[in-house]
Amino acid sequence: MLLSVKTHERTELVDITSEIQDLVRKSGIKQGLCMLYVPHTTAAVTINESADPTVKSDMLKVLNQVIPWDANYRHLEGNSAAHIKTTLVGSSELIAIENQRLVLGTWQGIFFCEFDGPRSRKLHVRIIEEKYAEFG
Repeated sequence: MLLSVKTHERTELVDITSEIQDLVRKSGIKQGLCMLYVPHTTAAVTINESADPTVKSDMLKVLNQVIPWDANYRHLEGNSAAHIKTTLVGSSELIAIENQRLVLGTWQGIFFCEFDGPRSRKLHVRIIEEKYAEFG
């Protein structure tokens, strides 16, 4: 499955938890794994606190301070900072599914991380059913 994500800022964290949970519910799979993969070199996916929106802004603030846009990078396209942020955050997440629910902590949410926007992006979602083999 592909999930479309529209971003509106140069750097942005978009909470996609409810969209991913809806896909899990619609799959009908009770136990298994949900794999998320971002096929872009300037975007990522992460799990972090979703209850307090200031966490998102703090994370972006620090990433932008540590990896500034203008640091005499050699990449001609001018988006080296986005490539570096993507490498540090990561392009995939694997989340357990139990009773048709994502296994996330009380305050956790799933975030699509835009580092070179605004853009229209894609996120690959694979929902894998857990199969038990009987031995006997």
